[in-house]
Amino acid sequence: MRTVTAVAHRGDPYLVRENTLASLRSALGRGADAVEIDVRVTRDGVPVLLHDATLKRLWGQDHRVDRLTRAEVAEATAGGVPTLAEALRTLAERDGARVMIDLPGATEETVGAVVATVHDSGAPERAYYCAGARTMLAVRAADPAAEIALTWTSLAPPRPVLLRALRPRTLNYRFGLVSRELTERVHGEGLLVSAWTVDTRRVMRRLIAAGVDSITSNRVGTLRSVLGTAPAVPLQDNSPATGPS
Repeated sequence: MRTVTAVAHRGDPYLVRENTLASLRSALGRGADAVEIDVRVTRDGVPVLLHDATLKRLWGQDHRVDRLTRAEVAEATAGGVPTLAEALRTLAERDGARVMIDLPGATEETVGAVVATVHDSGAPERAYYCAGARTMLAVRAADPAAEIALTWTSLAPPRPVLLRALRPRTLNYRFGLVSRELTERVHGEGLLVSAWTVDTRRVMRRLIAAGVDSITSNRVGTLRSVLGTAPAVPLQDNSPATGPS
């Protein structure tokens, strides 16, 4: 029987503030197979969990994270923004849980810092990376063995020269692009298909029927119930949620 991987987008963001340790734990408690996190790097080279370039939306501080030190980020958010190392330790609390690392705004230097942290944390077998081609080329250069989910935003297939350079395991599509025809074509090339970001049962069912291998959702509990394997007692957490962007 085919298995669809349930990936929690930034944790459990409708219930707990995204990209926080509490959000990661909530997602695992609701049955996530993997948690997608966004990682940026502080001025002093520490990878931290944040999607946006600034702290404004989530933390009310209009500061760019790449212009702050790790200590300054911690002070501005009352310790709410975890480091990547802290997140990897948290996700290791559940055996088998994987982490999908998205790299918005990445440079070759910041990619190197992220990959080094993954290895220093003993997590290269649990982690995989997603972003566009330029960033994934930097990941491949930093770690020839890294697992890559290439984010692809066109129905036109990636060029063979790019696939040879990147050696991705997965093509990661916006859900509206995904059809049975697309999944069959990608599977025929020996690759997996993942879809993002899917929050309604109707679309989840359509994608499952289309043959996707992985679905990323802000509502991982709903996704898990659609897949028919909801946990009996989800973990509870009362941290504030802001909802996903």
